[in-house]
Amino acid sequence: MKIEEVFAYLCVSDAAAAIDFYRRAFGVEEKFRLTEPSGRIGHAELAFGAMTVMLSDEFPECGIRSASTIGATPVTIHLHVDDADAMIAQAVQAGATLERAPRDEFYGERSGVIRDPFGHRWLIGHHIEDVGTDEMQRRYDDANKS
Repeated sequence: MKIEEVFAYLCVSDAAAAIDFYRRAFGVEEKFRLTEPSGRIGHAELAFGAMTVMLSDEFPECGIRSASTIGATPVTIHLHVDDADAMIAQAVQAGATLERAPRDEFYGERSGVIRDPFGHRWLIGHHIEDVGTDEMQRRYDDANKS
């Protein structure tokens, strides 16, 4: 038995608005959506480059609630791009909240953090240097000295 793929599946409070936001913020393309007669989106797929992110509206009758409804998210989505500064600026322009401005990190990436209007946290970064695991641990230790 082997794993073929893994997908992030986001629940949002307004899937149609989220699809529009992700288009403007990240330049993604909608692959398709399944919509109930009431307008509630039961399933949609967005192309983040070659990767797919799935999303739906809330289904409280099934225990499926959005990050904005529960008031938190334990998950951060790492979006690896070619220009973190530009992507973060574009996301903020589209309505995201900047949580941490882009900066060069010890693990060899320039990254920053935004929170989308639907409560999901995105770490957006690009590669700046190759860092071996021993060096990364040393830098991590240095950064966390009291």
